[in-house]
Amino acid sequence: MKSRLILLCALVALSLSLFACTSKQASLEISCDEFMEGQYFTWEVEVNAGDSVTVTLCSNPTTGFQWTELAQISNEIVLKQTDRKFVPPEAKGDKPPPPGTAGQEVWTFKALQKGTSTVSMEYSQPWEGGGKGEWTFNATVVVK
Repeated sequence: MKSRLILLCALVALSLSLFACTSKQASLEISCDEFMEGQYFTWEVEVNAGDSVTVTLCSNPTTGFQWTELAQISNEIVLKQTDRKFVPPEAKGDKPPPPGTAGQEVWTFKALQKGTSTVSMEYSQPWEGGGKGEWTFNATVVVK
């Protein structure tokens, strides 16, 4: 009985230490409707070093607009971009989404060390004469 109690306590301690070491994630998602209402969005978030920050923004490449591929990061010692991907719109049941349906752009950032960094992205038509700054997104990430 005593050995089982010791084993149980050891397992609980191990589980708590593993839970404490896992990184967390802060996330934000902004829909097309929200961008239509306000073309400029800001977000402030606090995370710990080692945490991830995910930003999901409406995107519709069929319009010729696209988000900047690499986010502008003010302090890359504090925060770095680790991923960016386009997620196409989902089918509804057995029907594909209608042509021109918006998808999402998803950026992932890693908090590296204590400090503050800003992240900026712009939704524009990338060619000369194309529409610039249709939508903008800025985040202030404070790493504790």
